[in-house]
Amino acid sequence: MNIEVTIVEPSAHPTAFGTAMVTAPVMEAYENTPAGEVRRAIASGSFPIRNDVDISVKSIIDSLKKSPAPLRLALGGDAYRDMRASLISRLEALDAQKDIAMASEMN
Repeated sequence: MNIEVTIVEPSAHPTAFGTAMVTAPVMEAYENTPAGEVRRAIASGSFPIRNDVDISVKSIIDSLKKSPAPLRLALGGDAYRDMRASLISRLEALDAQKDIAMASEMN
């Protein structure tokens, strides 16, 4: 059997996805954090949604035709930028440990 998997990582898209969502009560501890900022932006309608649903759906369908399948599929510029920043941060942390990692390597 040859099963392939793709993790789709979408940015915000203009859909009705969250309209019936039940949300937890606001917690004061998160009020002055990025999560609080996003919650307030969504509630006020000022959260930027710059992604085209039709283009993203086409990208998902097109990815089904690729072999090997891409492990991750970023959909939207903000998803790409966030994923890239996260990976760069992880590489920087790994590079900071290079001497420790390489010290145990035997010839």
